[in-house]
Amino acid sequence: MSNDILVFAEQRNDTVHPAALQLVTPARALAQKTGGKVIACLIGDAINAAADAVDQTGVDQIICVSDPALAHYSALRYRTALAAVMEKVAPKITLAVASFMGRDLVPRVALRTKAASAVDVVDIQIDESGAVDVTRPLYNGKASCHVDFAAGRPVIVSVRANTFAAPTGGGGAPRESLAFQPAPGDDRITVKEVARTGGEVKDVTEADIIVAGGRALKSEDNFKILYDLAKVLDAAVGASRAACDAGYQPHSRQVGLTGKTVTPKLYLAFGISGAIQHLAGMRGSKTIVAVNTDPEAPLFKVADYGIVGDLFKVVPAFTEAVRQLK
Repeated sequence: MSNDILVFAEQRNDTVHPAALQLVTPARALAQKTGGKVIACLIGDAINAAADAVDQTGVDQIICVSDPALAHYSALRYRTALAAVMEKVAPKITLAVASFMGRDLVPRVALRTKAASAVDVVDIQIDESGAVDVTRPLYNGKASCHVDFAAGRPVIVSVRANTFAAPTGGGGAPRESLAFQPAPGDDRITVKEVARTGGEVKDVTEADIIVAGGRALKSEDNFKILYDLAKVLDAAVGASRAACDAGYQPHSRQVGLTGKTVTPKLYLAFGISGAIQHLAGMRGSKTIVAVNTDPEAPLFKVADYGIVGDLFKVVPAFTEAVRQLK
């Protein structure tokens, strides 16, 4: 096993996942302790632009596994490809994003490579002996636990998005291509078509800024003012469970315990009271702004900024202010 740190840089359609670039920051800190290199791995087909984006983070090396059979994510084929890279690099630690792909892929790769594994971690440390300690949130962020892995065993973990900031100032890392060699059984699952839902608006799990609305929007048509704001902010649109249950938005945009957990840099909540199940899905946001007519709304207790007012007046004014600033 080497002292290198491997970063699986998730990409789709030659666009790297923003949180994958963030992984280079903890990878660099770990590599400084181990004395190894930071190596990025990309899997897909026609992934030059994604590799260029990863190169700008200052990685030491890039390995690309490019093949038409990898054009769309396939759990079995990607497992084989990433396991092959891990076999070649023999990294001490492999990092992936705790995305839908990461949650699906990491356990499969851990089983294939006999590596220790943890998911949705927010901190990774390694001591002088080589033992690895990771921190995972529990009970919807109300508590944390430490998972320790003994030295001498490879570790693969998925890291919660927006836990770290992406580094800049790199470029010129050597690139290497690794041929994809499918394993027996990889063709048991075949991806014939990928259909994207939600139009061109970002998914809430991939956005740095989220504009979320609650039942106070009163209708699906009224959500248009949030989409207007999201457009000028380059943000995703989210919704509370009450709003989704009422049919105002699809459940694919639901944020909360029974929806999606998000950790954006900025979370704007309009007309959301802040029930426990909703707080569980967004309380890890870096900055929270709440707008509600009820000054006693629970969301105000966790918000960094709050406005007691009518969202139908606040949102258009906010949208216009952003347009003028831009």
